[in-house]
Amino acid sequence: MRLTRRLLAAAFLLLQPAMAISAKAQACPAIPASSLVAPGKLMLSINPTLPPQQFLDEKGELQGLNVDLGRELGKRLCLTTEFVRMDFPAMVPALRAARFDGIDTGMFWTEERAKLMFLVPYAQQAIGVFAMESSGLKIDKIEDLSGHLIAVEIGTNQERKVREASAEMVAHGLKPIDMRTFSNASEAAAALRAGQIEAVAIVEDAARAIAKQRGMKLILTGYGGADITFAFRDRGVAEAVAAAFTAMRKEGLYDTLFDKWGLTKLPGTTFAIRGPGPV
Repeated sequence: MRLTRRLLAAAFLLLQPAMAISAKAQACPAIPASSLVAPGKLMLSINPTLPPQQFLDEKGELQGLNVDLGRELGKRLCLTTEFVRMDFPAMVPALRAARFDGIDTGMFWTEERAKLMFLVPYAQQAIGVFAMESSGLKIDKIEDLSGHLIAVEIGTNQERKVREASAEMVAHGLKPIDMRTFSNASEAAAALRAGQIEAVAIVEDAARAIAKQRGMKLILTGYGGADITFAFRDRGVAEAVAAAFTAMRKEGLYDTLFDKWGLTKLPGTTFAIRGPGPV
């Protein structure tokens, strides 16, 4: 009898690794290979010019909240995350052309975008404005930018919101905002240093981070706050990502990563696609 028990115990120990592998395999969402651009990979576009969401460190390596989230999503979907670096204006056309599976760059949710892609809100963000420390700009509200030369990233929600604000100013007898568009925040900041513009309007957390650089200051925050999203070309992949976010929130990892990078969390405990998706 003792020998039999010992043999059973030994057999159980031998089976444990296989059981663990089986349990792990069962935890992987069933994503058809046809739903992915490349089998076994979660390919995400990213523009590493917006700290602390996504940026390159002194070694040229990707860092930031969205980088950590993208890698964690790959693990939970049992896929290898592969980042595709590009400027934001090219991302939506490239996603629709199936060059990658999703956009990992924190896009503001809009009704128009929700009809082009499957959007999964995961955080909240607003628009911030920064200028050179020597600037005499005194900004308490968006209307104070009337008549000033401002840079924005082309094709972004902040460009749309600033243009809407400028049109509203004109309707009320004020001068319009004089805008210049750039492909990314780094180019806009370089133009600011060169004296080509007076200020830069980008996502608030990036404006706050860039303004910490020598000779710059944050002059406006909290304008046009809204949910920001990851975007996907396939509904099944987007649903699996939403489920992964929900699990991360429940386990505490979501809060840990947001606290680490200092970004604003999305209220609630569950995540889902918001909007109809491609029609």
